[in-house]
Amino acid sequence: MSSPRVLVLHNRYRLAGGEERAVELHLRSLRSAGVEHRLLERSSSDTGRGAAARALLAGGRDPGEVGDAVRSLGASVAHFHNMQPLLGPRALAAARDAGAAVVLHLHNFRLFCAIGVAFRDGEPCFRCRRGLTIPGLALNCRGALPESAVYAAALSRQLPAVLDAVDLFVAPSRWAVEQLVRLGVPRGRVESLPHYLPAERLADASRADAGEYALALGRLTPEKGIETAIEAAAAAGVPLRVAGDGPLRGDLARLAAARRAPVEMLGRVPEAELRVLRRDAAMQVVPTRGHETFGLVALEAMGAALPVVGTRAGALPEVAGAESCVPRDDPAALAEAMSELWGHPERRRAGGDAALARARGLFSEERFRERLLSLYELACGLRQT
Repeated sequence: MSSPRVLVLHNRYRLAGGEERAVELHLRSLRSAGVEHRLLERSSSDTGRGAAARALLAGGRDPGEVGDAVRSLGASVAHFHNMQPLLGPRALAAARDAGAAVVLHLHNFRLFCAIGVAFRDGEPCFRCRRGLTIPGLALNCRGALPESAVYAAALSRQLPAVLDAVDLFVAPSRWAVEQLVRLGVPRGRVESLPHYLPAERLADASRADAGEYALALGRLTPEKGIETAIEAAAAAGVPLRVAGDGPLRGDLARLAAARRAPVEMLGRVPEAELRVLRRDAAMQVVPTRGHETFGLVALEAMGAALPVVGTRAGALPEVAGAESCVPRDDPAALAEAMSELWGHPERRRAGGDAALARARGLFSEERFRERLLSLYELACGLRQT
């Protein structure tokens, strides 16, 4: 196969997160491979909620722009990340009709789940599947019945069109691939593409033995399990710094105060400050209660040569290693693992060096680039059939 030309498409979220970082890494890999490409973005933050709902029900907005972009670039591949609500299945079909093989990158479960994270009432939830979205409406997963109704109708009605338009689905882990197959993505048309870390973001060696605190970071929402980390820090007496913001920030601060936990809530932290926080940390805690499709936070900690204490949730054991994970939603088990590392600085350093070696060996930019180009070749072959 000759070098592909790739149109990358992404509907930015109202609040930027890990998927935006993944798109940036994807674009970087295309540049380093010398692949001609172009980015077409739309942003939910530029659109009112009413207009977004109308676009979702319509299957996207202005698909002609997508077809024109494919033809202008001469794209052989149209690689979509988040498509809802402003791109939608009409954009997928427009890209395919313009001659491109269509790749849809499923970073989460939004193809089936109205909230994307497949988590509610303190537990992972996969009730909605194979176009059956009534549970999301009955449980009012969006928090407002009209909005839940819009998502239930749109996701159910659009699934056949998505399956028809997409040549190849991509997910960030083997675990996510298997879960998506169970939910309704055809086996044989979904492949794994793990994230990577650029070489310049990899530490030289671990200094976790000199670390001064455990670190937890991420959006402060129920599925991230930060309350478990706070309970564990209180039980273990390990100082914990929490970087991130979200709807649970006040509740988490009150929990830390009630437990007299050695916890500092830092709020949203710029990337440059995050690098300093990782440099001076003794360990990274990833206490996810939901099921991660990858766990980019864990990989970034591994690249900083920090030992990771994660949970057996989704793809986290696949990323960080099963030996680094404790049972999900278990503060006592998390506290025990934190105490063990906190009391033995030499184990922290050895664990950090092992995490760094794992990041270099399994999640390098070279491996990602080779896998990405092979998946494009596969997608183009499927497009021809």
